Amino acid sequence: MPELPEVETTRRGVAPLVDGRYLLDWNLRNPNLRWPVQLPDELRGSRIARVRRRAKYLIFELEPSALGAAGSLIIHLGMSGNLRVLPQGSPYLPHDHVELALASEGEGAATRVLRLNDPRRFGSLHWQPGEAEAHWLLAGLGPEPLSEAFSGEYLKRAARGRRVAVKNFVMDGRVVVGVGNIYANEALFLAGLRPTARAGRVTRLGYDRLVAAIKQVLTEAIDMGGTTLRDFVNQDGNPGYFKQSLNVYGRLGLPCRRCATPLKGTRTGQRATVFCPNCQGAQSFSGRNR
Repeated sequence: MPELPEVETTRRGVAPLVDGRYLLDWNLRNPNLRWPVQLPDELRGSRIARVRRRAKYLIFELEPSALGAAGSLIIHLGMSGNLRVLPQGSPYLPHDHVELALASEGEGAATRVLRLNDPRRFGSLHWQPGEAEAHWLLAGLGPEPLSEAFSGEYLKRAARGRRVAVKNFVMDGRVVVGVGNIYANEALFLAGLRPTARAGRVTRLGYDRLVAAIKQVLTEAIDMGGTTLRDFVNQDGNPGYFKQSLNVYGRLGLPCRRCATPLKGTRTGQRATVFCPNCQGAQSFSGRNR
């Protein structure tokens, strides 16, 4: 599944090509994605003010048209989706399910299209009038992991009394958004924390280290274009390459890059978890509320 760096990479690729353009029309070639796609007629003629990201959602903010109010298109790429901006009339590919026709100011007809391609159809496209964060998919989400609001103090407070594994804890979108399985594995390794440690027993020092590690791995992945997954390519068609730098994910049984101890594996929350039994000691930064 595309994780936060892949979605941010997509945003950075798409935004310069659609910001400021007008949504003239759309073609719902297969509206039956994870939820049926329904777009109201009054969106025609709306100007795309900007494209931003919230968690793993892309938000296309629309200014009001002559026919309707302002709002946002909210897109999730699902497990295998991608967006492409192409000249109008470009041949369709298999699984091109949604097409948005765009024009610059003064153009009487669409000159380019934005296409959502999704082989598995687990992605989604929603229209939300007003504030995007009012949509039920976004309401109740935790802070962005690269924001100032995400801190060791915040995590320590949120973890008070929690018995869940710390890996599951930071993958909970109500706690913090966008920390998927790959990056949770990597951040816990850098922080020296055992993934199965109880969230409520990790110390403030441990959470300070974990927050710093999460910010580091996500920033590096974004700068490198995301992590290569089987179905993901970035906006210009080239695969991401952060996978070459992974320390633990996908390396079960191989020697730790830091200490050469064979990496071990387990499952937490039904997700594959790999860790170094030496570098991520069972008691690393855990204990009483220190």
